[in-house]
Amino acid sequence: MNLTAIAIVAIVCVAIVKLTNTVFHKRNVNARQTESSGKDNSEMLQAIKNLQERVATLEKIVTDEKYDLKKEIESLR
Repeated sequence: MNLTAIAIVAIVCVAIVKLTNTVFHKRNVNARQTESSGKDNSEMLQAIKNLQERVATLEKIVTDEKYDLKKEIESLR
């Protein structure tokens, strides 16, 4: 085997190793992003549920008949 063939084989081997490392790295990054976005989604869903409960409570207070009376009393002070 001549020196040129050895150099070509070495270059091809290095290129293959770099390509496989790049592919595995990208897969790991994508997996981490998917995992973190799943956590973000669950946190956002929980926040939405909490806000819906708070809005429901506020709607009950505002639509209560006694609320208008309290509002009128406060405006007289």
